[in-house]
Amino acid sequence: MPDASSCPPSSSSSSSSSSASDAGPPVPPALWRDADFRRLWVGQTASQLGEHSSLVILPLIAVLTLDAGAGRVGVLRAVGQAPILLLSLLVGAWVDRWRTRTVMVLADLGRALALGAAALAGLLGGLGLPALLVVAFTVGALSVFFDVAYQASLVRLVERDRLTRATSAIEGSRSAAQIVGPALGGALVSLLSAPIAAASCALSFAGSFLSIRRIRRRESIPKRSERAPRVWRRIHEGLRFVVGDPSLRTVGLASAAFQFSFAATMTGYLLFLPRELHLSGGAVGLTLAATGPGALLGSLLAARLPSRFGHGAVLVSAAALGDGVMLCVPALRGPSVVTIPSLVAVNFVFGTFSQLVNVTVTAVRQAVTPDGMHGRVAATITFVGMGASPLGSLLGGFLAGEWGLRTSLLVTAAGMMLSPALMALSPLARLGRELP
Repeated sequence: MPDASSCPPSSSSSSSSSSASDAGPPVPPALWRDADFRRLWVGQTASQLGEHSSLVILPLIAVLTLDAGAGRVGVLRAVGQAPILLLSLLVGAWVDRWRTRTVMVLADLGRALALGAAALAGLLGGLGLPALLVVAFTVGALSVFFDVAYQASLVRLVERDRLTRATSAIEGSRSAAQIVGPALGGALVSLLSAPIAAASCALSFAGSFLSIRRIRRRESIPKRSERAPRVWRRIHEGLRFVVGDPSLRTVGLASAAFQFSFAATMTGYLLFLPRELHLSGGAVGLTLAATGPGALLGSLLAARLPSRFGHGAVLVSAAALGDGVMLCVPALRGPSVVTIPSLVAVNFVFGTFSQLVNVTVTAVRQAVTPDGMHGRVAATITFVGMGASPLGSLLGGFLAGEWGLRTSLLVTAAGMMLSPALMALSPLARLGRELP
């Protein structure tokens, strides 16, 4: 169940995903004539592409430039994901009291500087693993701030009667970036070299900074008279609401199962392609890029299938197909003329059904969340869904070192199937064509 993160070919689930599932017409023209909304959408899209590209670029720098093994790649990915576990709940409470535009531009600026410094150090031959770990943690921490802030910003920026369509557009681009970003990162590394790819990623954050800082509408935010204990009470309210709602509780648990196993799978996957299948950098980029067209198809399907077959049925079947296809990867062997088309097909299917899950699950989350709770619910599901990712990355590196890449990849890919199983056994599977 993709989302709250990144997919082997890219990623995905529950912290959010797009609501294109209101299965309605495209975003009304009146919304696109709103200059501030356009600036937010452009900036958020550029930021998400940069964020999810960096999830592949930084590990590939370690593999291709520093010759890091499975254990070190696992540690690097875990360090980059640790801020989700450490900061999500606090950031969700804090952002409600800050101007989201300020949070977003500072997060973009910080990530652009961090990746730019990494690129420069890589070109000069002075980038080592400790510095790369610092960059990964910095980018991960600032991404938590940005991701929570843009969701709160949308509610403050867009009028209520246009909020559903605005959310569909914003979350649609985020979900697509989750799928396309890792593929783009792999392609950039193969075509431009790892340090130049990092510099390109920094430019993406710089573009987001320039777009979002042009937002002119002032936000109304609560007075900052609340004391620290109130922050913890607000966190508790978000946790209690998610735990108390059967659909949201299942979304969080299924997302956690997926993201844990996916993080472990991704660690081995980035090593499996060049070292076990002996694919060149260009071939790796080509196979990862196949998730992009799949994501586009998934977005189109998400606008039609839930209203025809029911949201629950679509969620369970799409998650089972998207996660299950990854079991084919460890079975691949032989010359590249066979493995490359097979990987392209696998990644295309994965991208299609991952995007379908992302879009549908966000529609469910938005439908059952009351006004005033969206920021905390999104942060809570991100925390629950993505919080175990660092442990998954560490496990993936450990298993790859102990069992070998092929066996560890089979085991971790099989673990991803726990996500659709949890959804199938929950009330989420019984959601019909109309959401509550």
